[in-house]
Amino acid sequence: MNDSSQKTETMPRLKGIRRKAISLSQERLVTAEPLLPEKVLPLLVQPTVTGLSLVGWAEQQREWVQTQLLCHGAILFHNFHVNGVTDFEQCVTALSGGALEYRFRASPRTQVGANVYTATDYPPDQSIFPHNEHAYSPVFPLQLFFYCAVPAQNGGETPIGDTREVHRNIDPEIKRRFLKKQILYVRNYGDGFGLPWPTVFQTEDRSQVEAYCRSVGIEVEWKTGNRLRTRQVGPAVMRHPRTQEPIWFNHGTFFHVSTLEPTIREALLKEFSEEDLPQNTYYGDGQPIEPDVLEQLRSIYQEAMVVFPWQQGDVLLLDNMLTLHGRRPYSGPRKILVAMAEACRGADLRLAAEEV
Repeated sequence: MNDSSQKTETMPRLKGIRRKAISLSQERLVTAEPLLPEKVLPLLVQPTVTGLSLVGWAEQQREWVQTQLLCHGAILFHNFHVNGVTDFEQCVTALSGGALEYRFRASPRTQVGANVYTATDYPPDQSIFPHNEHAYSPVFPLQLFFYCAVPAQNGGETPIGDTREVHRNIDPEIKRRFLKKQILYVRNYGDGFGLPWPTVFQTEDRSQVEAYCRSVGIEVEWKTGNRLRTRQVGPAVMRHPRTQEPIWFNHGTFFHVSTLEPTIREALLKEFSEEDLPQNTYYGDGQPIEPDVLEQLRSIYQEAMVVFPWQQGDVLLLDNMLTLHGRRPYSGPRKILVAMAEACRGADLRLAAEEV
């Protein structure tokens, strides 16, 4: 667990929000306080009465939840009565208005309900580097929900981190460079590694793929053997749609080949030329991102992370722009479900270089 005690700045518009233990006046049904005294996130919300339905409570307290989410970035609902996929779906609807379809995919998942999926289906011995969900995508979810159906016997935590802290700790010159140049994402599909393009785009119709990519500014290149390469340039920093603060929000580090675990990276570089890697990133002008910059970014991401154990029935709500998440290796059965909500278009949230 990260021992950093650096305090997170309070947004001016949220100065009135208390960060100490809170009890709602309405029948004092829950208590709320930071899970870790030295960290802003996550806020731990627990019922004071046995068998309290998270769905029923959330329907009455949605505005309070959303206010706390902007302050803390993550809320862990613990010890509520949440039993299975249907209950989880109803929680997502009660708190957000409904789950989104997982489109323009980047990781293997299994659909288990109406827009409810398993967390990334990577082998249990692999970790997943911290990232904001879909930060590479022209359209991304503002909110992310996790549900613990079965906690792992060992490990398998979902570390989370404060993106505001990440943004503060990045060298201003690096931020200015990325703001000016932006980030180029290059992805290849159908080469034997990563997801095939029909899975990514949820269609086998090339014209539909081309239409979607054209609508969001993605360049399409069809290769031989029904393979596909896409290129897109996206921002490194965006303005949060509610707080209006600049947020470091991108997949520049996560998608870069140097961030992969060494054995996987070596296997890919042996098998593919750089332009044919399943995914990689560059500055928006196509120039390589310097190794020392990537290493600094990886270190800042990791230092921001908070780790806590899953317990069966837990629901974790993230503001996807304000909070990173990852995964630790595990052993034994593990079933964590995910839903995404509230679509945002990155083009609506871009900043100019002089704004940071």
